[in-house]
Amino acid sequence: MRIRKKIDDVSTHDAELITSVSDALAHPVRLQLFRFIMQKNKAMELVCTGDLVENFDYAQATISQHMNKLTVAGLVDTRKKDKYTYYFANIGVLTQYINATKKFAIV
Repeated sequence: MRIRKKIDDVSTHDAELITSVSDALAHPVRLQLFRFIMQKNKAMELVCTGDLVENFDYAQATISQHMNKLTVAGLVDTRKKDKYTYYFANIGVLTQYINATKKFAIV
């Protein structure tokens, strides 16, 4: 086996992105929430906290904590309208994450 790229080729930004996104996706519930949001966004459907509570068997406070972690990592963008917060998957960050992790791939 050989390493495709030297570790020096990976920027500090890439390393921070990998650790942040990996940490956010490391919890099974957050992974499921993110996938649910991606699916709903693809179907052009809005997703708010109430939708997540309705579709997952967790308290609103638990959902909010998980969503905060996904938002801080940049995987989810939020938009507030009236009293509701709507969630949108940030596919750009996911793509950056995938590309950054490829730099660590061993061939």
